[in-house]
Amino acid sequence: MKGTYAKLWLLTAAFSVIMSLPWLVPGTGILALVGWIPLLWAEKIADRAGIRRFWPWHYTAFLLWNAFTTFWIWNATAGGAVFAIAANALQMSLIFGLYRLSQKRLGGVLPYLLLAAAWIAWERWYLSSAQISWPWLVLGNAFAKDISLIQWYEYTGTLGGSLWIWASNLGLFGLLSVLSDGRWKGWNGKARAAAVTAMVLLWTVPIGWSEYRFASYQEASDPLKVVIAQPNIDPYRKFGGWSQERQNAFLEGQVREALGHRQDSSALLVLAPETFTWDVVVNEIDSSATFRRFRRMMADYPGANLIFGAASHEYIFQAEKPSHTAISVGKGVWQESHNSAVVVDGSGRRDIFHKSKLVVGVEMIPYPAFFAKVDAWLGKMMNTGGVMGRDIGQPEIACLDIAAPGRVIPAGCAICYESVYGEYCTGYVRKGAQLLTVITNDAWWGDTPGYRQHLTYSSLRAIETRRSIARCANTGISALIDQRGRILTQTPWWEPAVLKGEVNLNTEQTFFVRYGDIPGRVSVLVFGRLLLLLLVRFFLPKE
Repeated sequence: MKGTYAKLWLLTAAFSVIMSLPWLVPGTGILALVGWIPLLWAEKIADRAGIRRFWPWHYTAFLLWNAFTTFWIWNATAGGAVFAIAANALQMSLIFGLYRLSQKRLGGVLPYLLLAAAWIAWERWYLSSAQISWPWLVLGNAFAKDISLIQWYEYTGTLGGSLWIWASNLGLFGLLSVLSDGRWKGWNGKARAAAVTAMVLLWTVPIGWSEYRFASYQEASDPLKVVIAQPNIDPYRKFGGWSQERQNAFLEGQVREALGHRQDSSALLVLAPETFTWDVVVNEIDSSATFRRFRRMMADYPGANLIFGAASHEYIFQAEKPSHTAISVGKGVWQESHNSAVVVDGSGRRDIFHKSKLVVGVEMIPYPAFFAKVDAWLGKMMNTGGVMGRDIGQPEIACLDIAAPGRVIPAGCAICYESVYGEYCTGYVRKGAQLLTVITNDAWWGDTPGYRQHLTYSSLRAIETRRSIARCANTGISALIDQRGRILTQTPWWEPAVLKGEVNLNTEQTFFVRYGDIPGRVSVLVFGRLLLLLLVRFFLPKE
């Protein structure tokens, strides 16, 4: 039995390493197509050996996978890192445990179908409706550094990649099982040829079509000039180091140096990072010294528009508390907070968008009807006023309008974490966005794989929507990304920098934008049917 245990731990470690490499090493996304086989094989060995409790191995496998790939959360919040890694691994383990349970009542390939459908349905729940959501390790994200392989995400979205990974792993595992069990000898030539051909096609058709699409895709020539300012302000010292006035002056210096004495009036977009300022009051925006300064600056550059991030506030005057997370700042006066993107030009025109996909704990209180009371109690105990962020998102997605000579260009602005949510970002395009922007501040994680992973997820959004992306990060990496997901140019990490270039606009909508996440919706339907069948089988007496 010791030898069996050693094999199980070895296979567990192999799974964790192989599945982590696509998130850590460029060019290794293809490993995800075989990465699940060690864990499935370990489960097969445990079943043959009569080991009834396999959860220590599969929970450890998922725990290591999460830890290897997302350990960098610790730099921002130690408690959040422990919770994210342990809780995410637990959910993965519950899905695998359900698959193990289904083997007792469902025969043939049904347990494997349930495993794949349940996993993708869980990923869809993370990406669509869960308030406590951490979709960083959605399987389809494994190819974020290998964009030439997944140009078909414009049809399926990222969960199409998850489906591909499951189909490949389960198909190869099935063939290996047949060979191991000796059943291969009992198959006739046609059955063998069909099985091998199916696996070859499963690999070659998506890759071949994608490589062709990657090489042949042509963007329509409709350029927009872009300037990205990366001020490189340490977020841990932002509120106790430089004053806001000094930060504003530094950013203005970057922009003016980049634009010079610009005389032409062609369209131009200038980007500044997420939460650059804290002094924006939504219903009194002209009271913001930052807004007024940037408005004066943009008046010197006709046709130019500036989008900058703001930790904004809104005052509501009414007797009753307007929301569970509102804070009383006086009798009949309440304050609500937002993480916002503000656009301004020299004419004083302005627009604002509030981040909707908020980071749990750091920015928002999940299920606030319950947790807001818990947070208030904890804040009272610790004399801090609360331990969780109280930002409120915008109820409906909207674009920010870029004023250009003779037209208005709608732009989607994903604020930091929002760029991880593929189907959410299609909402900008359905609202008319001709390009996508991302403003973020990834410095909380330090020089770790976190900010590099986050950058590559923008490439996935570019492919899904066929929209060019201008990405501004406070400390890097800022980048311009084309509609194939290629990073055209980028800034260094942790250096003040200015990036200048052009991106092409696009008005066409991809299949994924028009019809949404079909693989995810189908998986939810299949999982629901198989779960119902499993419940029926458990309640029916055995024959």
